[in-house]
Parts: sequence; C-alpha cells; structure tokens
Amino acid sequence: MPVTMGEREFEDLVADALDTIPGDLTDAMSNVVILVADHHPEEPDLLGLYEGVALTHRDTTYGGYLPDTITIYREPLLAMCRDRAELVHEVAVTVVHEVAHHFGIDDDWLHRHGWG
Repeated sequence: MPVTMGEREFEDLVADALDTIPGDLTDAMSNVVILVADHHPEEPDLLGLYEGVALTHRDTTYGGYLPDTITIYREPLLAMCRDRAELVHEVAVTVVHEVAHHFGIDDDWLHRHGWG
C-alpha cells in the first residue's frame, strides 16, 4: 500500500534529508536549487534528477549559468514505499544521490556504495 502524504510534509522530508548531509558539503554546493515536483513528465517513475554542470566540470569559463537543479519527485517515492520509515529512507537516499551528482559522482559509484 503506497504512503499518502501532503506536499508540505513531503517537502519537510526533503529538507530533513538535506540536513543529514555534512555542513562542509552543503557549504560547498554552488549555484544549485533543490525542487520538489509531483513526477517527471517523460519518466514518471524517476525518483530524482540532477540537471546542470557538476562542480568537477566547472572551470574558469563557468559563468552566467542558471542555477543547477535537483528535483525530487514526490509521487513515485510515495508509490514505492509501504510506510513512513521506508519513505524517509528512500527520500534520504534520493537526495544524497542527486547531491552527489552535483559533486560529479556518477551512478556507477553511487550504486556500488548503496546510494542507488
């Protein structure tokens, strides 16, 4: 049975997940915004998405870019979880996964280290 939760409460879970990331890392995040959306329009099962230029790919020519975006998709996360505890865990994994992309960490490394 999927978890039901309002938008505001889900946004709070995303904020709580961000709070678990060490301050040195969140302080190093640059020109990025975290968003919550119901679902990805083309891939409705997608849990999260990082779009932008990873910090490891920025050089002296980086400038004038719109902020990177990390979008966490509420509906697929709610649908895949059986209870609140599982949802809290999956939101945290998704947030860390997408933040890691901002730091240039690829999917292979994340999957090998349990951040699927």
